[in-house]
Amino acid sequence: MRVLILVICLFSFTALSAQKKNIIVDKSQAKAAYELLNDIRMNPKKYAKELGISNISKVKRTKLIWNNTLAKVAEFRAYDMANHNYFDHTSPKGIGPNHYISEAGYSLNSDWLKKRSANNFESIAANHPSASEGIKAFIIGKNSPGFMHRKHVLGMDEWNASLVDIGIGFVRVPSGSRYTTYLCVLIAKHDW
Repeated sequence: MRVLILVICLFSFTALSAQKKNIIVDKSQAKAAYELLNDIRMNPKKYAKELGISNISKVKRTKLIWNNTLAKVAEFRAYDMANHNYFDHTSPKGIGPNHYISEAGYSLNSDWLKKRSANNFESIAANHPSASEGIKAFIIGKNSPGFMHRKHVLGMDEWNASLVDIGIGFVRVPSGSRYTTYLCVLIAKHDW
């Protein structure tokens, strides 16, 4: 509980310091992206041509479950990147997504927390007009080396297929930041 309060306080402090940039957390965009991703996962053939999914047999056809804790962490991550003008899986303080997820109260396997900068669960994007466009970019592979994001969001390998919970954060930044939008997608599970 103490840890969750700490994350809430950090988010509140960050929100106050970001007022100059007018960063807007867009929850409706996050939910729309969640619905689109589940539709793609359940109907990959429908999207195969548009998104270049040639190996649709590898797409994990299970719905991801919205998790409010992961959503709050994803919002915080997107907001933090916008507020501190960086784009990376690791914060300027050297903290990775696994640490933030655990600190928010989503229990993780202790092996995934050994390295403070660890990331087993996050995909990020920037400068997309909507969160749904960011999801499509992950799948198409635009600005994504090796299609790692595609594997992550579509569950196309053993590890990513085992992930069941999702949270998405999407923020808009009218001015004062490197990018105009930031998207963070966390797809995770509690244990291996």
